[in-house]
Amino acid sequence: MTPPQPPPVVELVGVRKEYPGGVAALAGVDLTIWPGELLAIAGPSGSGKSTLLHIVGSLDRPSTGTVRIAGHEVADLSDRELSALRARDLGFVFQSFHLAAGVSALDNVADGLLYSGRPLRARRREAAAVLERVGLADRMTHRPHELSGGQKQRVAIARAIIGEPALLLADEPTGALDTAAGDTVMALLRDLNAEGATIAVITHDHDIAAALPRRVRLRDGLIVSDSRAPVEAGAV
Repeated sequence: MTPPQPPPVVELVGVRKEYPGGVAALAGVDLTIWPGELLAIAGPSGSGKSTLLHIVGSLDRPSTGTVRIAGHEVADLSDRELSALRARDLGFVFQSFHLAAGVSALDNVADGLLYSGRPLRARRREAAAVLERVGLADRMTHRPHELSGGQKQRVAIARAIIGEPALLLADEPTGALDTAAGDTVMALLRDLNAEGATIAVITHDHDIAAALPRRVRLRDGLIVSDSRAPVEAGAV
């Protein structure tokens, strides 16, 4: 018997986001993200992808429509409950890293569990394990100014995944990196996905989007295409 499919991590139905003046950044978006997916949300500047990121990341609420994140209906949550949802179920990676200056890689990552209630020693122990997982076991005591751009982004990814969120949102994760470092970061995201992480990469880079298993393309606040790479022969 086939086991039942787990519920979606993200479910948007008829989502609109309008700003004063009648400008519709999202004009009726339906989007479902299933556990274990790796997808690109792509589009040119002004397409609505940043607004979509804010909606999916529970950083903003839609004007109309339904948003469910990790099984929770966003409209039913208070601001405090939304903050708890972000801390528990969502991980964020940004183009500009957002690492605390003067703080070691270990403690930058440990801060990802700041609201977990765990003692500092336990948070550091978990941070060390995650830094090793992203290939930075030899950089734990280094501060951001002592790290390359690619290393900073791997620290940021480690911080985002330390709490094992239901969804990792990576907003232009290679935008501030050279090609080699960007390739390393994307390879890491693929590895994390292979281990079971659900990851959405928000990007304007056509090459990055084309290389991912699922591509959702936006234009003028609407999804204009949603395609998946063909399954290779012999793949399970």
